[in-house]
Amino acid sequence: MNEAYHIISDGSCDLPKELAAEKNITVVPFYVSFDDTRYLKENVEIDIRDFYQQMVDRKGVYPKSSMPSTQDYVDVFMPYAEKGIPVICICITTKFSGSMQSALNAREIVLETLPEAVITVIDATINTVLQGQYVLEAARLRDSGMPYDACVARLEEIKSTGRIFFTVGDMEYLKHGGRIGKVSAVAGSVLGIRPVITLKEGEIFPSGIGRGRKRTTEKAIGLLLEYLEENGRKIERYSIAIGFGYDYEEAVAFREHTLEVLRDKGYRVSKQDIPIYQIGATISVHTGPFPLGFGIIEKGII
Repeated sequence: MNEAYHIISDGSCDLPKELAAEKNITVVPFYVSFDDTRYLKENVEIDIRDFYQQMVDRKGVYPKSSMPSTQDYVDVFMPYAEKGIPVICICITTKFSGSMQSALNAREIVLETLPEAVITVIDATINTVLQGQYVLEAARLRDSGMPYDACVARLEEIKSTGRIFFTVGDMEYLKHGGRIGKVSAVAGSVLGIRPVITLKEGEIFPSGIGRGRKRTTEKAIGLLLEYLEENGRKIERYSIAIGFGYDYEEAVAFREHTLEVLRDKGYRVSKQDIPIYQIGATISVHTGPFPLGFGIIEKGII
């Protein structure tokens, strides 16, 4: 544990296990269940690929997720507190989950035993792949040598720039999960109509509809272009990633098409500039097995 401070996030960040380990990031997993009784730790007791396969194979069965417990966070915080290593813990938007409250409760428990412990809990106001990008920016700031307080301040500055532009395979999971809200009014129940959704500052907003996958994914690309144009900043200032669910090959083709569109608009980008990450169970229980779209956020270090 030879580091100035440690970065922790809940499982909503959807970072691949290997990448989290490489960047020295600790992930506190969410739980997932297909029967409301047995909850398994995501990526610990159930692999995300197995989770998606069950969703595809068991159509009409709607899994549920559950946040990490206070004790889960205590178990992660305590070793760093005992070694005097400050912690920054980044949690999914509080508008989607009580994970942050579990972390705050754990912080208080740790401080009762070790009052000198330094633990900052941040509401990411975002989730899934976008949260992962945000967490990676935290690690980049740490690894650049930025002091703890300056890192926290910079993370607070950039989180409002985060956006997710995505579509789903159908409306069923959004309806069942109670996340449909304003999207329902736009998409309605017209056969074959799928929504394009924007997530910003912890809430989802309708950003259009389309009949068929091609049209909705094109709309997601259009939203990405609008965001870049409206902010008038070079693409190099942003971290961009593609999030997908069950179908990796679709995500690869989507990235290739996105790169073509961006290059036609004069942006100099390569595959390495837009990594592909799998959306985890925390969000896919609401989107279904076929979410696809972008996460974009300003980089911590330009």
